[in-house]
Amino acid sequence: MTRERWTDDRMSDQSGRTAVVTGANSGVGLATARALARHGARVVLAVRDADRGRRAAAGITAEFPAARLDVRHLDLADLDSVRAFAEGMRAGRQRVDLLVNNAGVMAPPRTLGAQGHELQFATNHLGHFALTGLLLDLLAGGDDSRVVTVSSPNHRQARIAFDDLDGERAYSPMGHYGQSKLANAVFGLHLHRLLGRTDSPVRSVLAHPGYVATNLQKGTPVAGVRLLYGRLLAPLAQGPADGALSVLYAATEPGVRGGEFIAPGGRGELRGAPVRVEPAPRAADAATGRRLWEVSERLTGVRFPLPVAG
Repeated sequence: MTRERWTDDRMSDQSGRTAVVTGANSGVGLATARALARHGARVVLAVRDADRGRRAAAGITAEFPAARLDVRHLDLADLDSVRAFAEGMRAGRQRVDLLVNNAGVMAPPRTLGAQGHELQFATNHLGHFALTGLLLDLLAGGDDSRVVTVSSPNHRQARIAFDDLDGERAYSPMGHYGQSKLANAVFGLHLHRLLGRTDSPVRSVLAHPGYVATNLQKGTPVAGVRLLYGRLLAPLAQGPADGALSVLYAATEPGVRGGEFIAPGGRGELRGAPVRVEPAPRAADAATGRRLWEVSERLTGVRFPLPVAG
């Protein structure tokens, strides 16, 4: 990709662009929003907790007084909230140049979202699927428009249990986290296929931050997961700013093409400068992509406005 280590100091000027970043109040999402704002983008912080979002925005503004920020409520586990967020963006006639599907939950006890879907699948995948579909026409009017969907190294060991998506018969906190992260990768790649058959200028790109020390691991109520990822393995983790580099590269670097997967280049893709990587074979399987797409349309009620090519 590049012989010189890429950092956000090398990011191109983002002035005039509007970016929506989900989960932008902490961790990789906050680091992503901060860097985009620093380089001139107007950033919409799409957050479940508006108070935390405002505190995050205040921290960015204190550091960069010229930052243009907008805090908006978005609960990805509730499709009604996703629709309300999209309607708010549409009512303001907002142009969107960049959507970063970053927010996520990790390894809770089995919990259901507002529409009765398992919380990790609902938040990490279904909410982002619906959000992308509802904002796609706004993205189509943007400049160098991209959807960056954030997956995880965990997608490589995961499977999608299409016959038990909500874990009614068998639930594993980390297993279902992996399922949701594989769903992110499958979604991003299938969206790329569909966009390639249309006149849409939007690019779908995948990224993952590697292993990052954030509240995602520390905040899980499952004690074993919290101990392993939040404490024992914490010394091996990157900080959020380093973890965000792959996301930022995917979101802003001119040479990135639709369908590419950007991740840390170190051992196991756990840390390091951003490079292009190959997704797991399951993520790239077109039949799995079609199946997940059909299931996601049915569960969310969202159909993507994809114009016919030619």
